[in-house]
Amino acid sequence: MEAPRQDTRGIVDPSGLLNRVRFRRHEPAEPLRRYVERYWLIDWDLPAPYASHIVPHPAVNLTFQWDEAEGEPYAEVTGVALGLYTRKLTGRGRVCGVKFRPGGFRPYAPEAPVSRWTGRALPAVEVFPQATSDAARAIVTPAEDHDRVAALDAFLLALPRTPDPQADLATALVRHIRTDRTVRRVGDFAQAQGLSVRALQRLFSAYVGVSPKWCVLRYRIHEALELAGTRTDVDWATLAAELGYADQAHLVRDFTATVGVPPTAYAAEAASGG
Repeated sequence: MEAPRQDTRGIVDPSGLLNRVRFRRHEPAEPLRRYVERYWLIDWDLPAPYASHIVPHPAVNLTFQWDEAEGEPYAEVTGVALGLYTRKLTGRGRVCGVKFRPGGFRPYAPEAPVSRWTGRALPAVEVFPQATSDAARAIVTPAEDHDRVAALDAFLLALPRTPDPQADLATALVRHIRTDRTVRRVGDFAQAQGLSVRALQRLFSAYVGVSPKWCVLRYRIHEALELAGTRTDVDWATLAAELGYADQAHLVRDFTATVGVPPTAYAAEAASGG
């Protein structure tokens, strides 16, 4: 089983979260990796409530959860959240999450475009009848990570799925946007991929749940957020240019609208230990 990875991209105030919860990531079984990026596990036992904040990735999540407030374990499907995602943690609880690759959820739910789930969280049983309270209990109850991962593998391997080359294409295109800083304009990107802008937008709506422009902007903010949280010497004007912004003001505007504070204020808070 892969050791937990340290990438905190998208987490607002990662040190604040990691000081309060046990957070781990694990690889799924090999046959699932075409569809699933990773599993993520969180356990907490808090003396006081804590609100965690995430700048979401363009990914659908399936989570199996238990906490003292709810009592019974349950499962939930969460589509791509367009804004800042906030989760209040209280008392004791745990989450076993499945982060699908962009494009990876559609083969499990081929009857609807992924955009149907965007901005929504709903009981998983509405999408997967197998995601019952008993199924959630079998996944969240084990004390050891390897047992929870094995239970997640077993659940997903038992679900019907329809391999789809278009889903694979969507996965590859989002990966390209995430890893290539030179991708700035949707029109240029579509042309480079041999697609019309309209065809690219339809593909993203059907398989990713958000537009290609949204993905470009979101990964820019992830990079700015990561730098603001780990460095005190960021040249924001230079970074804005590197990320394809017309000027620093546009980066500050997008960062503030997404995270809630300007990047300089976030960086100062992170440097002070928050």
